[in-house]
Amino acid sequence: MKYKEFGSPKHKTNIGGQALIEGLMMIGPEQAAIAIRKPDGEILIEKRPTPKKSKVSKLPILRGAVGLFKQLVLGFKALMFSAEFVDIEADSEEEEKPSKFEKFLTRVFGDKLQEVIIYFSVILSLMFSVGLFMLLPNFVSGITLSRLFNLEKETSNVLIFNFFEGFLRIGLFFTYLLLVSKMKDIMRIWQYHGAEHKTIHCYEHGEELTVENIKKYTTKHPRCGTSFFFTVMVVSILVFSMTGWHHPLINIVIRLALLPVVAGISYEITRFAGRSESTFVRIISAPGLFFQNFTTKEPDESQIEVAIEAMKNVMVEDKEKDKW
Repeated sequence: MKYKEFGSPKHKTNIGGQALIEGLMMIGPEQAAIAIRKPDGEILIEKRPTPKKSKVSKLPILRGAVGLFKQLVLGFKALMFSAEFVDIEADSEEEEKPSKFEKFLTRVFGDKLQEVIIYFSVILSLMFSVGLFMLLPNFVSGITLSRLFNLEKETSNVLIFNFFEGFLRIGLFFTYLLLVSKMKDIMRIWQYHGAEHKTIHCYEHGEELTVENIKKYTTKHPRCGTSFFFTVMVVSILVFSMTGWHHPLINIVIRLALLPVVAGISYEITRFAGRSESTFVRIISAPGLFFQNFTTKEPDESQIEVAIEAMKNVMVEDKEKDKW
């Protein structure tokens, strides 16, 4: 099937989304909508408020770092909701009793237990990502270049160290996506991710949100989170190169301190790329779109129907409110 290109939309929207377990979430300017396909075929809709915008959200660089954390929290809440719903539907006959540890946590945190778990999950996820994609490549690069190739940490070799580190980081990212994409359960989530992108394309091109119209569009989108994370990989090479190459512990501290800066710069680049249709922007966006081959898959009609319901519940009459 030949898909419509994602270029030249009539209206570029800031509406985005996230694939969930048997559903997805769309995030609009006024609210977020979670759509889940229940086992009986019915589509469940859950509406939630989007994070409130502060003064920081208007400041370049800072808004990217802060916005990323807020969206991670919102995304984890939606993911836990979808997982809890599916578990309840699947195992309604066998209700497990809470363990002693769960009872202890309930006594300590009370009604705020779920919120504590969500924030803990976000922090744990960030720690895992930082450790795997940021700190591990730096550690391996230092050992490989210093001991195997006898390169010294001189000014002339700083770029070599940082580019090799960046090469390992992108390689790890590619390997991670390749391995995860082989999992059957993840495949369903990737299909919903594809349904999200196709639906947004259809909306941006001003067509009616029907299954047939949406099926014509590609599953890739230039403002996808996958493209953003690839941009983070590239920006980190440039930013960290300016700090030199030091003892592994010092390198770790520098990278942790500069991560918000890297995320903020990456957000601004993604924001600019999303507004431009120049040939140069298309070229630099190509690698991020390539990685979407692993994080999006072609959805079936029932999954597209779920995406349509989620989108309809975040659309606003005033197009200026959701303008990118």
